[in-house]
This record gives sequence, structure tokens and C-alpha cells, in this order.
Amino acid sequence: MLVILMRLMMEGFGLRRRSAFYAFIFFCCWGVTSGAAEYVKYKDPKKPLNVRINDLLGRMTLAEKIGQMTQIERENATAQAINKYFIGSVLSGGGSVPSPQASAGTWVNMVNDMQKGAISTRLGIPIVYGIDAVHGHNNVYRATIFPHNIGLGATRDPALVKKIGAATALEVRATGIPYVFAPCVAVCRDPRWGRCYESFSEDPKIVQEMTEIISGLQGEIPANSRKGVPFVAGPNKVAACAKHYVGDGGTHNGINENNTIISQNGLLSIHMPPYYNAIIKGVSSVMVSYSSWNGIKMHANHYLVTDFLKNKLRFRGFVISDWQGIDKITSPPHANYSYSVQAGVHAGIDMVMVPHNFTEFIDDLTFQVKNGIIPMSRIDDAVRRILRVKFTLGLFEKPYADHSLADELGKKEHRELAREAVRKSLVLLKNGKPGNAPMLPLPKKAKKILVAGIHANNLGYQCGGWTIQWQGLSTNNLTTGTTILDAVKSTVDQKTESHIL
Repeated sequence: MLVILMRLMMEGFGLRRRSAFYAFIFFCCWGVTSGAAEYVKYKDPKKPLNVRINDLLGRMTLAEKIGQMTQIERENATAQAINKYFIGSVLSGGGSVPSPQASAGTWVNMVNDMQKGAISTRLGIPIVYGIDAVHGHNNVYRATIFPHNIGLGATRDPALVKKIGAATALEVRATGIPYVFAPCVAVCRDPRWGRCYESFSEDPKIVQEMTEIISGLQGEIPANSRKGVPFVAGPNKVAACAKHYVGDGGTHNGINENNTIISQNGLLSIHMPPYYNAIIKGVSSVMVSYSSWNGIKMHANHYLVTDFLKNKLRFRGFVISDWQGIDKITSPPHANYSYSVQAGVHAGIDMVMVPHNFTEFIDDLTFQVKNGIIPMSRIDDAVRRILRVKFTLGLFEKPYADHSLADELGKKEHRELAREAVRKSLVLLKNGKPGNAPMLPLPKKAKKILVAGIHANNLGYQCGGWTIQWQGLSTNNLTTGTTILDAVKSTVDQKTESHIL
């Protein structure tokens, strides 16, 4: 048809006009074909990582860059919002689920629906979905719940903790999620701190040993890898996050989100060592603490975030804020939001967790960059780090999750691993001396057994915080499991009376 049309049109053309027309047709056809088959470096997995990052970064507008720095809550993350604002990351807050008792398939479908919004943007940069998985995949129904860090630290068994990390990674991937806000590597120095259970130990050396969980979550970093570069071994692993940087376990009087009053030498010798190990193991991200160090909010601490973590320790992953963390730079929170944005981003925070009112953050940061308050170099540093983790995760090659790992959620082998962790973390009464009647083990045919404590017959209390919801629940219906009382009853003789006090 095109040839016939050209012949008809050429019959009335002179030689000069005919030559110009042929040239026009050639360039039109070349433009169409070359556009369809355009070679883009950042989409080529064979290219070196930095080549891909630089190529993509050079193509991005300011709006696309700021979108990458923005992490929003699942309930606000429609495909349309992700597409419109070029959102770079989505999270589930504690208890934020697609539906009550959602299956692995429901989670996967939800994440993929969001991913469609990201992939349909001009550059097709995928989102990275993050979730708290601090003692197993704790937000998800039927997931394996492992002991909290305080229990795992009591095992003194880094190899066991690494296995738990690997099992958790599989269960998280089973729901289509590639990024976890774990582990917490706080060094709890005051038991009055209500989140002490999230700390492996008051001894920084033990916490350092337990960072082996990162190798379980992300995979074992190759021996020749550069220090500080993020590493994720493959599609069965997840990007990890060391938190909360730094000193959250040493606040005055154990008050949560309070002031850690300590010299620099004390901070570096007590609270910083776990981060050395995390960085050596290739941790992908570091989350900043709500707390302060000697009166300076960590979310606004340029020295510790940029000068020390990024420059001195050569951490090359991205730094993420805590939930509405930049709001809390001022007191009361959000009192001067423009200042909070400036202080937080200037300090070195790369991805900002703004779960709800994210358009305010985007508008404010855009204004500050356009008016020279925050330099473009700071924005480029943030986006470069985020893209590095996304490329490392393989999201550009495989942005969508599948259902192939669904059977990993709550599988028998993982529950057996959890039981092993419980056995190794238990504190038992000392047995009687030889010749005396020993206290343990209890006889199965005892007449009566008293099981003391309200936790003994409450699965929610037994699992603790960060189970389905971030503060936990008081119920036996929040997930599947066995209470201590039920376990005792199933073990002893049928005639033994089991009472709870």
C-alpha cells in the first residue's frame, strides 16, 4: 500500500522534489524503527552496575528523582498515585495488611498491582516494597514466628540466627516482598526501655555476632566484594535494614525516642560496633533512629549520617527515615515541616518514610531544590543509592513477584527451626543435686501441674510485640500456633490436671 501510494505521488514530482521526498520518508521510517528498538544501557543486565545507575540517573527529571526518595504506606499506594508521583517505595506499617488473614497469593497480587503503576511510568523504575519482619514475617497470617532478638541473643548461636534469617527471607518473598526493616541491632543498656526485647544483648560483642542474621536474609557476601556495597544473593533473598542508627538502646532512663547522653568514644565503642559488621556484610539500608545524641536529633545529624556512616564507613546502600521520622525533628512534630525536610535530607536521609501526607513532602522538597536550598548533588546521591539497591535486587529484570514460593509461608521446617531457637533460648531452673529428687524433667504422670502467668494461654501475649500488629494483640486468633498451656496438656498424661494461674 505504501509503495503504490509513493508511486502515485511521484508521478507528479520533479527529480529534485522526488529526492527530498525519499529523504523525508527514510528519516521518518528510521525514527520509528530506531525508537522501537532503542538500546538503553540501564536496562541491560550485562552492563556494570555503575554504568546502569549513571545512565538511568542522567535520564531522570527532578520529579522522578524526588519520587524515588518517597516511601508511602500501602493503604495510599494505588497504581495511579505511584504512576503520577513516580513513587519509589511502598511499605506496610505494623498491622497494615491487604485483608484480614490474607494469603500469600493475596499479598503477591497486591504488590504486583502496585508495581504495574511504577512500570508504566516513562522510565519504568520499579518500586521496592518494604515490611517489618523482625522475628519472622510477623505481619502475615500463618507465617513462622521466631523468638524476639532478646531470645535469639540468649542462644549465643550466630549460625542458628543465620538460618532464621534465611527462613524469614523465604517467607517474605513468598508474599512478593523484597525488602525488610530488620534486623534491629540496638544495644539495650537500660531494661526500662520498653523495646529492649528488640535488642540481642546489652553486650555490643554479642550484638555484633548476631548480625549474622543479615547473611541469612541477604545471602553470604562474596569474599572479594568491596566494603559497604549492598549485596543480595538472588530472588530467594531480601534486602535487609540495620536499625535504628544509632544509640536507640542507650537513651536516658530508658525513655523511648529520648536522648542518648554519651561521649563520642562511648557511642563508638558501645552502640556503633554492630553497624561495622552490618556494613561489612553488605547490608542494603540503614534506618535512622527517632532518638537524639547529646541533644541532636539523629534524623538531623549530618555528622553521624553523612560524615561518619556514608563517608568514613563507606556505606553505599541507602539511608531511610523511620515512620514520619523527619516530622519529629521538631517539637511538637510537624511544627516546622519545611525545616524538617531541609534538615533531614541535608543530614543524609535518602528515602523518607512519609506514609500518609506524601504530597506535602514532594512539594516541599521540590520547592527547596528549585530554589537552591537543597543542592541537586544531594538529591542525586540519594537516588543513586536507592537505584543501586534496586539493581542489586534484580527488580529491573524481574519486577513482578510470582506465586512459586507460596508453600514457604509457615512451612514445617521453619516451625521446627523456631522450636530449636526456643529450646536454645530458654532459661531453666537448676536441677536438684544427685541423690535428691530432681525438679526437671517434670513427670508426665504428675497428679497436678500449675502453669503460671496469663501469657501461658494467650498466643498473642506469647508472641509479643510486632506480631500481626506492631504492639501485638491479646488473642488466640491472630495467627496459628500452640500456647504453652496447650503444649503442656498435649504432653502430660491424660489424667494429669493442668491448671493456669
